[in-house]
Amino acid sequence: MEPPTSDPRRLATLPHILARLSAIQSDEAELSAALAALLSTHEPIAASLNNLRSLAPQLDLLAKETRLLDQTVSLTARTAQDVGGRVQSLDEEMRRVREASERVSQIIELKSSLAALRSSIEQQDWETATRHCARAMALPLHVISGPFAETAVPTPESHLPPAQTLQAAREELLTVFKREFERASRARDATATSRFFKLFPAIGWEAEGLQAYASFVVELVKVRPPASAKTSSPLYYITALTALFESIALIVDQHQPVVEKYYGAGKMGLVLERLLQEADRVVHDLVEGWEEERAMKRKLSDSSSSPLSAALQRPGNTVDPVDEELVDPREVDKVLSEAAGMSGRWGLFRKFMHDRLQDETDEDEEEGSDEDGLVHPNPSKPPTSSADEDAEDATPAGFQVIEDSRSRQTIEGMLSIYYTPLEVWYARSVIEKAHRLSTHDLTQSPITTTTPDDAFYILKSVLGRMLSTASLSTVERTSEQLRDVMDRDYARVIKQKLDNVYKGGSAGPGVRGEKAERENRQAFIILLNDLDVSSSHMERLVKDLSQSTLVPQHFLDSEIEPVRNSLNSFMNLVPKFRSTLRAGVEQLFNQLLRPKLRTFITDVYKDVSYVLDEDGYAGAELQDLVRKRFVKAWEGLIEGYKDTFTESNYRLFFGLALDVLVRPWEKFVVSLKYSELGAIRFDHDLRAVVAYLSSQTVFGDIREKFVRLQQIATLLNLDSEEDVDEFYNGSGISWQLSQQEARAVANLRV
Repeated sequence: MEPPTSDPRRLATLPHILARLSAIQSDEAELSAALAALLSTHEPIAASLNNLRSLAPQLDLLAKETRLLDQTVSLTARTAQDVGGRVQSLDEEMRRVREASERVSQIIELKSSLAALRSSIEQQDWETATRHCARAMALPLHVISGPFAETAVPTPESHLPPAQTLQAAREELLTVFKREFERASRARDATATSRFFKLFPAIGWEAEGLQAYASFVVELVKVRPPASAKTSSPLYYITALTALFESIALIVDQHQPVVEKYYGAGKMGLVLERLLQEADRVVHDLVEGWEEERAMKRKLSDSSSSPLSAALQRPGNTVDPVDEELVDPREVDKVLSEAAGMSGRWGLFRKFMHDRLQDETDEDEEEGSDEDGLVHPNPSKPPTSSADEDAEDATPAGFQVIEDSRSRQTIEGMLSIYYTPLEVWYARSVIEKAHRLSTHDLTQSPITTTTPDDAFYILKSVLGRMLSTASLSTVERTSEQLRDVMDRDYARVIKQKLDNVYKGGSAGPGVRGEKAERENRQAFIILLNDLDVSSSHMERLVKDLSQSTLVPQHFLDSEIEPVRNSLNSFMNLVPKFRSTLRAGVEQLFNQLLRPKLRTFITDVYKDVSYVLDEDGYAGAELQDLVRKRFVKAWEGLIEGYKDTFTESNYRLFFGLALDVLVRPWEKFVVSLKYSELGAIRFDHDLRAVVAYLSSQTVFGDIREKFVRLQQIATLLNLDSEEDVDEFYNGSGISWQLSQQEARAVANLRV
């Protein structure tokens, strides 16, 4: 059915008419509801409109009052603006009056200062002249050089412009101060020297004052050795450098507060630079004299051509004792001590200067005037960032002059050219001699040769002397080469000796058979002991030197860690020593002991059964065959090794023997059958053997090697009703046997 049309005249059927009527009734209901809502809100709206109408008279009154207020305020604002303009004009006039008054006062001050300055100069009252000159210099430059001053200040007696008059007076005072300062310096008049020294900066001649002062203190440090001193004396050059550096350090210690009081913080660097120029000259002359007097170039050339390396490369060969050495190591030792002593004096001076300058840098700067009332300039300090402050902490102000000085270059050059090559040669020559003159040290137990003690005594001396040079670059350079010496000329020579024991034989001529074998074995073991002792010596030496006072005494705080790193690098040789040692012990073990261990377990368990009844168990308990056989066979194998090996070497040798023994033992015991009493007897035998082996050593890791065997004994002694898998998973034991191996062991019970 189509929907009814909206036109009532076109409705043709009753249903359409009823539907249309229903829609009209619905619309009527909605309209009625809307009308009712509008009627319900009419009263509040009407009340609000009435309220608004009642406010209209009040708003009209407020608007009228506002217009009156606006008129009043506008009039007041115009009046205030007029008054403010006049006040601003008056302020400007007052500012100009004040400026003119101030300028006149400054001109009067300038004129009176210059007049008083001239009068003081004529009266030779230098302190008063300095004070008046400083007062004139304190005025602004544009005032001194301005046209007003040039017109008002000149007088018939002094017709020059004030700027020129002031400059001429300053130059005249400078001439007088320099003359009087030099006269007082020559006369060693400390009071007059101090009097004129503090006047320079007050009138702007700071650099000139420092220059004059530097010339004065340089004369104080010039080294004049006594006529009786001989350059051949081993202490001549060290003493001369000590006197030089002590003089400079004393001057810095005593004069730095004076310089910084009158000239400002950090100004001692300019004086120090002049002092270092004198030090450069003296150090250069002394080092050159030392090189010539000690014939260093010849010693260096002779040491380079020495046949030392050839002897070291063939340690098995004997060196003809009648061969005359080109260079006497004792002479080299003396000149090396001199070189280290000279360098050490420089290093101590350098460290003193660093610490002194660092202390001054860390102090809070305090500016002020001195007690006699002189006015000193107070130069502004530019702002510094945190990065700049960190850099200053690392390198104090003025210290770079020391780092860049010719003295340091001369000392470092001497160390690089002579000290390091000769120190390395000396170490090699002494180590070669230690090898050549090596004998068995019968006072030691176990026996070693004299080589380790001799070599490491010399190495300790050499490293101590190296540290006393107080040169980080020398320590790093020399340490690297000495490590190579200890590796190439010490450890490798011992390794070659080990190789030659069984190649050429260490036994004497005509010695054969068992005696030769015994002597070769003893020689081999003693060389292994040397390697073990060498490892201990190296560890102790590095530790002692790293913790010694030599390092902080000679090096800056920033250099201590690199120096200790260079010393600790010698610890890299210890693994090489121990690697050669382990290879030697394994070689000895494989050659002498391993073949004898192949039938060891089968011989111990020969005719032994663990299928026992009560009578068999009692008999086995009485005979105790396994323990007795094991002890007898083991003592036959190990006899002599414990007393000849060092403790560490014996531990390694003992461990190798157990490692070779345990695995065949495990395989053998799982090939047997066990009754209940037999399993108990096996556990007893195993515990007895382990207890015996533990008693033979002082180290406590023996039982760890028998863990698998002990777990086998545990499984064999389980109750017959107990499930193996349940025990394996729930016992809490850290099993080294797999679960499959555990089942196989449990099946060995009969």
